[in-house]
Amino acid sequence: MYHNPVLLKECIEGLDIQENGIYVDATFGGGGHTEEIVKKLNNGKLIAFDQDKDAINNKQESKNLKIIHANFRYMRRILTEQGFTKVDGILADLGVSSHQIDTPERGFSTRFNAALDMRMDSNSVITAAEIVNTYPVARLQKMFSAYGEVTNAATLSRTIGDARQHKKINTTSELIIAIEKCVPHHGANKYLAQVFQSLRIEVNQEVDSLKDLLRESKDVLKEGGKLVVISYHSLEDRLVKNYMRYGNFEGIPDKDVYGRERSPFKPLTKKPIEASEGEIEQNSRSRSAKLRIAERIAIAS
Repeated sequence: MYHNPVLLKECIEGLDIQENGIYVDATFGGGGHTEEIVKKLNNGKLIAFDQDKDAINNKQESKNLKIIHANFRYMRRILTEQGFTKVDGILADLGVSSHQIDTPERGFSTRFNAALDMRMDSNSVITAAEIVNTYPVARLQKMFSAYGEVTNAATLSRTIGDARQHKKINTTSELIIAIEKCVPHHGANKYLAQVFQSLRIEVNQEVDSLKDLLRESKDVLKEGGKLVVISYHSLEDRLVKNYMRYGNFEGIPDKDVYGRERSPFKPLTKKPIEASEGEIEQNSRSRSAKLRIAERIAIAS
């Protein structure tokens, strides 16, 4: 399969799909979630977004489905262009797809020697190689610490800075060799995954894109509409949790003149929903998945 959809049943239940409703799949990917949503539509419509041409080429045919080759951060503008101002539900399965990881030349995986690319949109300018070879050491440190929670981010960044002075780092294997002395003997795979995750997030501006998506979801969801988001690392999950709870990313309550909290969403999941042991056995990618669901509500005046 191109991609195994994570927490499929839970996502579909969370969207509470109405057969004539309008829905957004912000991350089409392999189309697993999309396929299940479309099954439940009669005269409804699903607009699916993906910036990856490989995913778009994996398209499905349905009168109820419109696939858009674009980053989901431009959701509101594109929906307006398509004639939709409000939708009944938005689903976003964040992160990298199984297909992207398993395609060696994309450079997402530590398992293959390939160019340090990691672009989800092949039209994007910046690659992981450019980041590794040109970012100041201090900026690399901030990136590895924030996006990968790498414990020795300072040492790692200095090591990269020293290595690239002698030879440009162009491939995944060259990067792994360059940082070899920073990698712990126990947990090497996890450490390298954190390093690669940091680069991928930076290349694709994933944090800024997620913030844009969450802000725009407030504007395009109907009252009662559902926002369903799967995240895969703590930074993403924290942003999603705070926005669903408070309507901002800082986690600060917004109160009216009477001291009442105001938020455009009501969280429907007190704690994130996680994959069952059975699903994790079938799909290891689901191990780190955290699903949160919220409902768009009116803010009291």
